[in-house]
Amino acid sequence: MIRVTILIPAYNEEKALPETLAALARMAPPPDEILLIDGGSEDRTLEIAHASGIKAVVAPRKGRAVQINHGVELAQGEVVCVLHADSVLPVDGLSVIRATMADQRTALAGFTPRIAGPGGTRWGSTIHNWIKTWYTPLLMRPHLFVRGVRLLYGDHAMFFRRSHFLGVGGCDIRVAVMEEADLCIKLARFGRTKMVPRWVWTSDRRITEWGRWRANWIYLKVGMMWAMGARERLADHYPDVR
Repeated sequence: MIRVTILIPAYNEEKALPETLAALARMAPPPDEILLIDGGSEDRTLEIAHASGIKAVVAPRKGRAVQINHGVELAQGEVVCVLHADSVLPVDGLSVIRATMADQRTALAGFTPRIAGPGGTRWGSTIHNWIKTWYTPLLMRPHLFVRGVRLLYGDHAMFFRRSHFLGVGGCDIRVAVMEEADLCIKLARFGRTKMVPRWVWTSDRRITEWGRWRANWIYLKVGMMWAMGARERLADHYPDVR
């Protein structure tokens, strides 16, 4: 049976983390390993993680790419699922991951994000999030699109084989945003990337903070900058929200 590590890169996530960990505790079957990689939080993130009984360590420095790389190196699972601290997997998520990665033609996959908050589901953003996994590679990487590669993002709770991740050198630590889409391109050499038709619930906190129109503008701008190679400047255009 495929062993699966749930890897949570976190930084100052004391508000969102309890719900995420509670959902992981309800999963059936349970994850083989849950590993939180902290980026030097200044709040109760590590305290909450330790109290829940999961393994939590501090990365060499802050940065999701750095934290993911550090976590995959430490992971015991053959497959690693990167779960953001504000996202909730379905109760049978582990079975979904195992069934998906049993197909050797699949190099990387992710769930379908359902963006929601206290006011309910943001269906416009949820549907656009689905559509852009198609049109982004079609416009930016058409040679990969025809091979069945879709570009996924952090909200998708993407999962992949640990050996493949290490084989391509992991995430580019220069990329502070869009590191997951970057990883899709790297792992495409091993097969297709896909989104499975199962929800992962993810917080709408950025849309709430920025506003719907500003949020869509930020997402579009950052995506275009990434596609044109301005990768080290992306964080300057992606305000932090916790």
